[in-house]
Amino acid sequence: MHLPRTVLTTALLAALYVPAAHAEVAIDVIAGSEITFEGLLQADGNWFHNDVADLNGNSNNGNDSEFELRRAELILKGKGPGNIDWVVGYDAKADKFLDTNLRYKFGGNAATFLQAGQFKQPNSLEELSSTKNNDFISKATVTNTFALGRRLGVAYGTGQDNWSLTGSAFGRELTRNLAHGSGYALRGTFAPLMESGQVLHLGLSWADYDTDADTLRLRARPNADLATVRLVDSGELRDTDRMRTIGAELMYLHGPLKLQAEYFDASVKRYDHGDYSSSGYYLSGVWNLTGESWGYKGGVPTTGLPSEPASGQWQLAARFDHIDLNDGSVNTAAAIPVVDGVLGGKMDVWTVGVNWYWRSNFRTSLNYAMADSSKYSSSAGGFVDDKPSSVQARLQFFW
Repeated sequence: MHLPRTVLTTALLAALYVPAAHAEVAIDVIAGSEITFEGLLQADGNWFHNDVADLNGNSNNGNDSEFELRRAELILKGKGPGNIDWVVGYDAKADKFLDTNLRYKFGGNAATFLQAGQFKQPNSLEELSSTKNNDFISKATVTNTFALGRRLGVAYGTGQDNWSLTGSAFGRELTRNLAHGSGYALRGTFAPLMESGQVLHLGLSWADYDTDADTLRLRARPNADLATVRLVDSGELRDTDRMRTIGAELMYLHGPLKLQAEYFDASVKRYDHGDYSSSGYYLSGVWNLTGESWGYKGGVPTTGLPSEPASGQWQLAARFDHIDLNDGSVNTAAAIPVVDGVLGGKMDVWTVGVNWYWRSNFRTSLNYAMADSSKYSSSAGGFVDDKPSSVQARLQFFW
């Protein structure tokens, strides 16, 4: 897809007027609404070291590398009139709408609100965290596979500084031909420890939705977003009815250190086959080498600006992912092996990385990911192990 050059040029020119201490452009006050303009540009490069599968086998460049403008997000936000907030977001790269909704804050308290439109559904700590401040270039395998993203719907939320409860009813994505299937989601968070420089966060979420076309497919890349091959894959699951996902969250913030973990358990109800179950988790840690502490608001962590803008903020990060898409067995004793159930495969991925935030608007990231997967192959007549790795780099500009 070719990006609209006029849209991106306008965004870049507007961003040049961003003062160093602010992250958005103030536009005007219209009809009692304070309007601001925000944006995010991300350019990625992936270099693959293949083992069995060619991770970018569909590439036209003939190399084991991929380069792509990942995001070109343009966002208008409004505060007011009164207790109303609104947002209209669009990704010019993906050609789809982002958050596009109205929110009413009861009594002016952002913790108690009613929201309508397209928004991220209440599930998954990593999914709800800001895209521009994700700890790693690729989200965790389980987040990409199981977490719900933006959908059209209605949500009600309430809470205080140390707890929150949000429920929603949703349908399809606002942009046609993307995610669909109506359902419900609920997320609750509690911080039993919340004091200056130290937070312990606990969270639970539940989502249940119609698979709509009665077909579902769960699969995952080896934590490299530009890879065209998935090493674990359930295949097309037909006669599916609904998918239910339960998520558990744990996060500990202490000064410059952030430790985070999530677990997902998913179950798919099927008409003519036994129900299909899958699961996974990740564990991660991030350390601000330059000493900046983390924030916490609305049940998600926040990343502050560098203490010394000229030298910037440095982070070291490490993560371990595990996903299991197997829910069946294979009889290898038969003349022709027979699979009972679904053997989508298992995969572990180690990722290490470094991030550098410079001043208020720039970030560079470098990640190294090592995958270890095993999946049954009928053509090979057994399980195939694949252990590729990749180097990933990102340049980011935001305002």
